[in-house]
Amino acid sequence: MSILGETRGFIYKVAILLVLLSFLVPGAQLDAESKEQVNAITEWQMLWEQPGEEMTIEQVSALGDQGWFPVKAGGEYPVVPEDVKTAWIKFQLPELTQIRPAMEFNRLLASSLIIYIDNKIVYDLQREYPYDFNEFFIPLFTSESYKDVYIKLIRDNHRIGIQAEIVIGESDELTRRFVKEDLVDVILGASLIFISFFMLVSVLFFNRSFVPGWNSLFLVMLSIGFMILTYSSFMDKLFPEYGNVLYYIFDVASSILIPSIFFFFEKVFGKGPFGVVRYFRNFQFFFTVLYLCLIIGSIKSEKLAKLYDIIGVGGFGFSVIVGNIILIGSLIVYCKKGNKEAIILATGFSIFALVGVGEVSWYFLSNKMHMMFFWKISLLFFLASLIIILVRKVMQNYEKAIMYSKQIEIFNNELQRSEKIETISHLAASIAHEVRNPLQVTRGFLQLLGQKTSGERDKSYTTLAINELDRASEIITDFLTFAKPDLGDMRELNLTNELQQIVAILEPLATMEGGTLKISFQENLYIDGNSSKFKQALINIIKNSIEAFKDDQGVVEITAFSETNEDMIEIKIKDNGEGIDETDLKKLGEPYYSKKTKGTGLGLMVTYRIIEAMKGSIQFSSVKGQGTECCIRIPKIKKTDNS
Repeated sequence: MSILGETRGFIYKVAILLVLLSFLVPGAQLDAESKEQVNAITEWQMLWEQPGEEMTIEQVSALGDQGWFPVKAGGEYPVVPEDVKTAWIKFQLPELTQIRPAMEFNRLLASSLIIYIDNKIVYDLQREYPYDFNEFFIPLFTSESYKDVYIKLIRDNHRIGIQAEIVIGESDELTRRFVKEDLVDVILGASLIFISFFMLVSVLFFNRSFVPGWNSLFLVMLSIGFMILTYSSFMDKLFPEYGNVLYYIFDVASSILIPSIFFFFEKVFGKGPFGVVRYFRNFQFFFTVLYLCLIIGSIKSEKLAKLYDIIGVGGFGFSVIVGNIILIGSLIVYCKKGNKEAIILATGFSIFALVGVGEVSWYFLSNKMHMMFFWKISLLFFLASLIIILVRKVMQNYEKAIMYSKQIEIFNNELQRSEKIETISHLAASIAHEVRNPLQVTRGFLQLLGQKTSGERDKSYTTLAINELDRASEIITDFLTFAKPDLGDMRELNLTNELQQIVAILEPLATMEGGTLKISFQENLYIDGNSSKFKQALINIIKNSIEAFKDDQGVVEITAFSETNEDMIEIKIKDNGEGIDETDLKKLGEPYYSKKTKGTGLGLMVTYRIIEAMKGSIQFSSVKGQGTECCIRIPKIKKTDNS
């Protein structure tokens, strides 16, 4: 390249750097500068160089009008002869009145090109990779007004020529426009790359279960970011000398994208129907390794470069087609099952697929002249669906962790309760019998003394002492039952009869407290247990409900039922009393816990022990001010023939 051309290249790069800095200038100044005069060249002449000819600039400029044909910007694009690989374009510069004039080309299609002004090279771009879309501008000098411009275009595929008008204007203004046109691609691609590396660093602080899915999303986002950034013409504008590197980076990113998507899919949905997702992911992994090896080898070997072109295009096309079929088929299967993650991914993938198919169709309908852009936007929808799915998975794992922690808390509470019960059981069993006998003897002597006492005051004292001894005896009885809940005579119990007897016993107490008992039950319910102990357990619970009445409209609802396919009977005792705080609810059944003035907490402890001895379970739920519900589950038995 000539010294003039090198000078122009230096000015070109300095101008772009200045424009990037100019975005810090206040908007009013930019608006004022944007009003600079801009001219457009909308017509030029074109010449096909016949196969076998290698025309020089001197030969082309000496042709005059011979062989040239007119072309208009926006008009019908000339059909390129199949055997033609080189074309020439000629036009004349207008009068350059700008302070720093420049010429901007948009959508110049050629793999390689050389621009001549006054038969001197001012721009030379030679590519060794298949990329033909060019957008660039060239600084001009006022002395070049009315000079002829010749452009030699060399194609590597089917496209060659200029699609858009050629713009002549002030260098600063054209540079600003030039940079702004593709700045969105740069920001978008660079942002995805930055976010992906941030994700990579954040993995260090994650739970191991999140790492595979997070890493796969990192690879997807990183590859999409590099694809958008390297596909943008901005990088080719600013760094044309690194075009070959950018081309290979795009290929590497695109080859990593598909296995990353399948790896993510497998971590979220599993190995897919018949394991097809995992099989294809493994195949894609080995293909990607082979593809990367061919990319590296093609840099030094022409044979590997040709093999890379064949396998690259064919293999990548095969991966895209087969991969899409597998993804779509798997998503249909999971969507039919109502999988929400599959529905989200199907939505994002559908947007990307529809936009991609639309742009490809547009590309072929426009005789391969459409410059695909919207696929980048649609990729963001697809990427957003992946992020939403991963966030949902993280939230689900968090909810599971909360659930597990609650279960552990319940288990710890049960364990502590069991330890306390075990301790008290041993204590009660060791002293209850020894204490009851002296109490009975003392009670007997107090009765004899009471019969011989004549004073009313002394008799009242004796009666009070006997009553307190009876209460102590009841507590000891509860201790014995708690320590060893021997159900004794176990037999088949008709639950209907047992509940009716319990209601008959407690109904007068409920009436005295200003409330009622309501009972509803399913017929033919039978359990295995001791009638006396079972009544004692339910009476303890129902009495607590009656004593919790807060007005004259207290109600205790007692229901008993069993589902057809269930082996358990549920007995629910629900009241509309004052309710229990959540803190107190957790303490129910603990030793010595009671809200009553003279309560010991043993009654409910005995109830727990009796139900547990019958292989059942008790669960309380309550809302303060609205009432309490007790749910008892006991194994159901079938009625025997001799019952």
